[in-house]
Amino acid sequence: MTFSFRAPSGALFDYLTGQFLTLEIPVPGGPLHRTYTISSSPSRPRSLSVTVKAQENSIGTRWMLDNLVPGMKIKAIGPAGHFSMVHHPSDKYLFISAGSGITPMMSMTTWMFDLGSEPDIVFINCARRPSEIIFRERLEHMASRSQGINLKFVVDGPDLYRPWTGYQGQFNQLMLGLMAPDYLEREVYCCGPEPFMQAVREALQGLGFDMDRYHQESFHAPAQAVEELPAVDDVVPDEDAGAEIRFALSGVTAKCMETDTVLATARASGLNIPSGCTFGVCGTCKVKKRKGEVHMVHNGGISEDEIADGYILACCSHPIGKVDVDV
Repeated sequence: MTFSFRAPSGALFDYLTGQFLTLEIPVPGGPLHRTYTISSSPSRPRSLSVTVKAQENSIGTRWMLDNLVPGMKIKAIGPAGHFSMVHHPSDKYLFISAGSGITPMMSMTTWMFDLGSEPDIVFINCARRPSEIIFRERLEHMASRSQGINLKFVVDGPDLYRPWTGYQGQFNQLMLGLMAPDYLEREVYCCGPEPFMQAVREALQGLGFDMDRYHQESFHAPAQAVEELPAVDDVVPDEDAGAEIRFALSGVTAKCMETDTVLATARASGLNIPSGCTFGVCGTCKVKKRKGEVHMVHNGGISEDEIADGYILACCSHPIGKVDVDV
């Protein structure tokens, strides 16, 4: 649900796209403070909106959904936050979001639309079903009047009796290449649950994207100052770090670099691992990992259960240190 607010004094709101508010919610037992990204745009300053979705065990958001009605007053603190395109201006943007992580992207897109100049935005949003894509009609309205707003929706599955001809499945590198072939030239903004953002980061890192041009906001309390921005501590292969792979069934041990794949190292050692696409899609090169850690960015060729059982795709797995595999 979207809640729109006006100042009692009639004053105009002043904030940056992508910033958030902290609302003081009068729940039983005392006020509760919750942060919400502003989904409206400062180009429309007479009102300010937040778009909320109740999660499991939600207290503040659930109270808003059940109790907040027109005419009520609520106290707000802010605005604050540094997740804004204003801090990293670019000619070309790539917005990637999941679920209600769409809210800051909506604010930034509306801002550029209202400026009147033609933006260059590839707008990707992932949802469970087409009917759960937040702001879909408003985004399509803007895109129908601007050649520079390119919408791409990804869903887990279609709605019942409603054919879906768009992207379906888990967002991956292949989809990114199809949606935004020039992604290397774009400033990337990402918002959603941490597992989703980690998958996006790994996809970009695996494609050689300059991560200094990657910016993210999470569903957790947004940072109010630059120094509060959470450090991204992903495991990424180091091109200068050595590794070692022991092919247990063949009795072969090979030295390599962390940026080499298990498949490439096996072939260089005279070993054959059946493979097909070499891009993490077909699953042909699936092998069992006995020991060690690998950095694997796949595109759907292996299931979470298989990963939990210790399997990897040799074509897109990079050894971190010493690794044993059944080859």
